[in-house]
Amino acid sequence: MTTPQTQAVFDALTSRKSVRRFLPTEIPRATVEELLTVSARSASGTNCQPWLVHVVTGATKARLTEEILAAFNDPAEAAKHESEFPIYPSEWISPYLDRRRKVGWELYGLLGIGKGDRERTHAQHARNFMFFDAPVGFIFTVHRAMGYATWIDYGMFMGNLMTAARGRGLHTCPQFAFAQFHRIIARVLDLPPEQKVLCGMSLGYEDTSAVENTLISERAPLADWTTFHG
Repeated sequence: MTTPQTQAVFDALTSRKSVRRFLPTEIPRATVEELLTVSARSASGTNCQPWLVHVVTGATKARLTEEILAAFNDPAEAAKHESEFPIYPSEWISPYLDRRRKVGWELYGLLGIGKGDRERTHAQHARNFMFFDAPVGFIFTVHRAMGYATWIDYGMFMGNLMTAARGRGLHTCPQFAFAQFHRIIARVLDLPPEQKVLCGMSLGYEDTSAVENTLISERAPLADWTTFHG
């Protein structure tokens, strides 16, 4: 039997998607604090709670966007920036490569960006650094002393945050794109040297008129990735 409470949780989970164009509608700080507080109930190995969250809004967000875009839009300058860790595998294999290509083709198809259109592809990628127009951005960092288990804790925390956002009618977009420009982020946000930038996230209300937000990525059927033993 599915209770209303159960259905609400399931609805929050299944309605989550990556939104790539947000409305400028402001979000009260109290709402952001509520979402973060609820999300911090995430499971954490030995209760380390390794997440360090930097909330960027207003003038600070605008400055961060401006400085990253200045580097991103200059090929020579962009080449000087790279993530401190490998984000993706050095060699893609099936089925992961197939899924990656499919969602990319679907997004660019909706936007009318043809294969080989480097200018428009670059412009769309640049929108990451505008937080897709969202009024609130998150930069997630972690202490450099922390180990591999931290990534598992962090993934669960971010998953909670994205689900909690749906509970308040908000949407999100997690973004590894920010990791490339960790030095700019560290300077603008005055991060202590022991903090390493992992990724970013946009938070806001979905612009339902935007064609890119009609993209709902597919999920592989259970039989493709689950093995029952016993």
